[in-house]
Amino acid sequence: MAKKTVADLDVKGKRVLMRVDFNVPLEGGQITDDRRITQAMPSIKSVVERGGRLILMSHLGRPKGGPSPELSLKPVAGHLRKLLAVCRADPADGLGAEREVGDRGQSTLAREPNVHFASDCVGAEVQALADQLASGDVLLLENLRFHKEEEKNAEEFARQLAGLGDIYVNDAFGTAHREHASTYGAPKLMKQQGKPAAIGFLIRKELRFLGDAVSQPERPFVAILGGAKVSDKIQVIEALLGKADTLLIGGAMAYTFFLAQGRKVGGSLVERDKVDLAMRLLEQAGAKLKLPLDTVAAGSMDSTQTSVVTGDIPEGLSGFDIGPETARKYAEAILGARTVIWNGPMGVFEKEPFAAGTEAVAEACAEATRRNQAVTIIGGGDSAAAIEQMGLAEQVSHVSTGGGASLEFLEKGRFETLDLLD
Repeated sequence: MAKKTVADLDVKGKRVLMRVDFNVPLEGGQITDDRRITQAMPSIKSVVERGGRLILMSHLGRPKGGPSPELSLKPVAGHLRKLLAVCRADPADGLGAEREVGDRGQSTLAREPNVHFASDCVGAEVQALADQLASGDVLLLENLRFHKEEEKNAEEFARQLAGLGDIYVNDAFGTAHREHASTYGAPKLMKQQGKPAAIGFLIRKELRFLGDAVSQPERPFVAILGGAKVSDKIQVIEALLGKADTLLIGGAMAYTFFLAQGRKVGGSLVERDKVDLAMRLLEQAGAKLKLPLDTVAAGSMDSTQTSVVTGDIPEGLSGFDIGPETARKYAEAILGARTVIWNGPMGVFEKEPFAAGTEAVAEACAEATRRNQAVTIIGGGDSAAAIEQMGLAEQVSHVSTGGGASLEFLEKGRFETLDLLD
């Protein structure tokens, strides 16, 4: 999917409307993890360093029906101000393309960029702030989802957003699967007005890994899917069955497959109404789909007394993780692969007694990257949280910024929001 990036656009003196993903965790008004902000910095710096007038828009959390002070993006503006104070050009996307423009070490600006914050994201005051921006300065808009019109892709709301910019850039992969006003309505209007529209470096990296690496994988290609529900991943399973050489299943979704095989699962979490679906997938996949050989079971999720169960899970116990033999077999498959994609934990990794399976998969992905130079892609969500928690995020090829977006892209291979960009 060849797309123009922000590096291909002449931004000097232009108002650049950029959709970013600043949906960061906040506690007491303080950012506890700024990774989503730092991941957007290459695209932000590309505009700032070349004298663009940058207008950033994002959502934060899920406000209900209107503004919520605890979900304001104002703390993000302060943090962004600190990050831009140094304004160095460190390669952050692993591809080096953000350095295709301007000086390779220092900002081309003679002064430190100003970061302004707008108390809304549309309206006359916001338009005035956008129009008055100086070259190299940044304006962060308030939370888009304080307006219900954002998620509804309301025409008037999209029109007001579109009026803020001369150029549109999308660098928010985590919301690229949603046809909202900021991701679809506004850029569509801007394109109709003859304004350029491109992707940022972060989305370019996502497309390169999730798109190119998966559509033309170096083999063997191993896919690992975990999580709670088969129904959440049915389309992805079907899509990967036609591409992967091996599909490893973990998490609670494995127990629905067990039921389809006629096995007992005790009190394990299952989708009884999806047993027929699981049975069909097993028939379709044949030997390609691998299920756990053993299970770490306990009386409850909060129990510290665990048992390793092979075969049926007895009444009174529930499965909460893949067992040690499964972890060993899955690690062997991963270490024999040249391309690996992983989405979904192998168990309740947040609880220490049930973390070993997810840890084994994460360590095997890192080892496959180091030892075999395998392409290892962690598909966002809980898998990304697990591998970062273990300190292995920098030891795999790519950790996706989109949970649901990653799954949907693996299924469809495209998004309408990106198709309409140059």
